[in-house]
Amino acid sequence: MLKRIAAVTLLTMLPAGAFADAAKGEKVFRKCKACHAVGADAENKVGPILNGIVGRAVASVPDFKYSSVLTDMGEAGKTWTPEELAAFLEKPRAYAKGTKMSFAGLRKEKDRMNIIAYLASFEDGGS
Repeated sequence: MLKRIAAVTLLTMLPAGAFADAAKGEKVFRKCKACHAVGADAENKVGPILNGIVGRAVASVPDFKYSSVLTDMGEAGKTWTPEELAAFLEKPRAYAKGTKMSFAGLRKEKDRMNIIAYLASFEDGGS
């Protein structure tokens, strides 16, 4: 159900006639693999695992030490909706001033939407 909601939300965020493509998102995710993992065998690295991130509370992966700004967001009830993920992925340090994430961001909206579609395909357990 969460995947369907995420997919519908992604479609409404894109310009008319555009569609998010999880397969293209997998290619974009190569930029993230040094620090993050997805899938059944995913483990925390420099960054937390991203299984089930779409719809999950911010800073909620067990056994991962988040920056205080993300911890505060999670405690305030913020969740990783497709819109929030898109804003974070565009410029992480502008979205969450003080984040430990050193990634500069994804400039292209299409790349952000595709990677969110890819991440939405992984539930909490990695399936």
